[in-house]
Amino acid sequence: MEYVYFLSNASVTLRIVNYFETMPFLSSASLTVIHQINGWIVRIRIPFFLSCQEDANVKAFLSELGTKFNVNMKLQMVFWNLDIGESVINVMRNYQVVIVSYGKPNFNRIQNFREEFSRGLGYQPETLA
Repeated sequence: MEYVYFLSNASVTLRIVNYFETMPFLSSASLTVIHQINGWIVRIRIPFFLSCQEDANVKAFLSELGTKFNVNMKLQMVFWNLDIGESVINVMRNYQVVIVSYGKPNFNRIQNFREEFSRGLGYQPETLA
């Protein structure tokens, strides 16, 4: 199963990562977190089918925090290249995207990215709040 959502800021993105780290039935989920100028794109891949109730719960939670995202061709290629084992660095270089986290949900990577990016700019943009 796969879910792709657009989120407005880092705090909401961190809430999603925390949710996936704490829910036992989502322990094998893989998250791809991409930062863009106007927000964040999160792709969640679960290697098995959820029950109807679990699926509804996940969709409800994600819909409260963001909006379902229709993946364009460029992002389809980004996701495909990551899935076939291409290195994250090469994918970022080839497709000009910022992949903050890929694979097991990682709260610290997103938090570190947020802090470093803000430090480099000298202020914290709304998307990193």
